[in-house]
Amino acid sequence: MGSRSKRDRNRDSMKILIDMNLPPKLADLLIEKGIEAKHWHTIGPAYTTDTDIIEYASSNNYIIMTYDLDFSAILSAAKSNKPSVIQIRAQKIKADEIADLVHAALMQSKDDMEDGAILTVDTKKSRLRILPL
Repeated sequence: MGSRSKRDRNRDSMKILIDMNLPPKLADLLIEKGIEAKHWHTIGPAYTTDTDIIEYASSNNYIIMTYDLDFSAILSAAKSNKPSVIQIRAQKIKADEIADLVHAALMQSKDDMEDGAILTVDTKKSRLRILPL
């Protein structure tokens, strides 16, 4: 068995799991852009460990979106290629601006994110690193 074709991937909706350190409103904004999204508070308690969130995201085919750098560090230490992570590096930015930036960056890197990557997004640019690091 090989990896899925691009045509098969396009039938699947990208799924984003938004970490507690980002506003819940982001889920609705991403859904409006055609991206399946859930905020962690709808799934589990705020005190859930990053490792448990990674396990949940990986098991349920989610990409984690966060301000937290710990997710990348954990994936790097484990030499893991899943789940993908979107790191928001912009401070004092509105949820709708974050949603626009993330949507644009995801559309450019969708295949890599499905295969395993870390996408760092700020107001000026985005950077993609393929997992494992």
